[in-house]
Amino acid sequence: MASSVPSIRTLSKLAVGGAQVLLGGGQIVLGGTPATCSNPQLSCHNTTIVQDLCCFNAPGGQLLQTQFWDTSPATGPDNSWTIHGLWPDRCDGTYDANCDSTRVYSNISAIIKSFGKTDLLDYMSTYWKDYSGDDETFWEHEWSKHGTCISTLEPECYSDHKPTEEVVDFFQKTVDLFKSLPSYEWLAAAGITPSTTKTYTTAQIQSALQAKRPGVTVTLGCKSGALNEIWYHYDVRGSVQTGEFVAANPDGTKSTCAASGIKYLPKSGGGSTPTTTGSGSTPTSTSAPGTPFSGKGYLNVNNDGTKKGCIISAGTWYTSGTCATFTATTSGDGFTLSSSKGKCGVVSGAFTCGSGVSTATAFTSIDGKLAAGGNAAWSADNVASGSTQQAVYAGADHSAALEIVWQSV
Repeated sequence: MASSVPSIRTLSKLAVGGAQVLLGGGQIVLGGTPATCSNPQLSCHNTTIVQDLCCFNAPGGQLLQTQFWDTSPATGPDNSWTIHGLWPDRCDGTYDANCDSTRVYSNISAIIKSFGKTDLLDYMSTYWKDYSGDDETFWEHEWSKHGTCISTLEPECYSDHKPTEEVVDFFQKTVDLFKSLPSYEWLAAAGITPSTTKTYTTAQIQSALQAKRPGVTVTLGCKSGALNEIWYHYDVRGSVQTGEFVAANPDGTKSTCAASGIKYLPKSGGGSTPTTTGSGSTPTSTSAPGTPFSGKGYLNVNNDGTKKGCIISAGTWYTSGTCATFTATTSGDGFTLSSSKGKCGVVSGAFTCGSGVSTATAFTSIDGKLAAGGNAAWSADNVASGSTQQAVYAGADHSAALEIVWQSV
């Protein structure tokens, strides 16, 4: 692949599509606000010199919104693809990587929170997943490898630039594009659904996606004969922050799937199967409103009034992994809970699921919060963070106070 390039601060000119692109001043793009770029050109289509790389993506002129279908281990909801990233290609199938070592960050979550984008972070925690459970490191990698190579995200492309705001713009734009590309729904509409027995052809998959994005194809990725990636290609008119993304054909031959016999396997032991509405991928409840702890759902954890992760299948609190799907079953005046590990209960004071639970605990709900022994207080020794799980204890005897609430799926 092409080697890394220095920041646009140090370059005098770049080659794009055979044309020389001179760097210079130009108008400023305000991240998150309407662009001030006048008459912006479409990237990868210029035939003359473009001077302002704050209004024209170069050399990475084609942007790829890439998605995963992870099945073993499964990541994300059972009926949604997940985000891989947003990658700038050089309009010819090659790309630059790791373009600015001064903007490599190890605190992506903290950066996003510092700009008040908690909804963005919550969405990423569900749909931008690392198969090994280390989402934070995955996000850091995607920004440093790909985000730092997008010319319109350079700090000097902002008016009154606030440090790291371009990082938030990178993740926000990637999520916005992903929401507009519901691969699972589009494939299912054409009868292409996960199966352990069916196989599909490249032509069938391309046709299903072309029905929603006419005139262009995508890049399909397969591993061991099974579909596991889709790359959607765009050229951009203007900046990544505020420009127009125009669907485009792939800028190189990259698909790795066979012409036929393609498997599309179900996610095994993955997340939930939330329903979706419209063209996005936002989960909506399938239980009656106001009926917590009924049917299937997540056990979300609130700490200091903020949602922070959830309970996973063994009963521990985790902020980076896929939420376990629990089943609530009516029992007397309350209900029992079970996960893929088995029945759940309070064992030696800790919420536990699996072989260590001899008798399922009869839980109750108090103001929509999980309660054991009539007490909705829970606690942990420390706040869960990154890949570190925490045991959750009934009562408020430990240092981190928690509430556990139900999200129907």
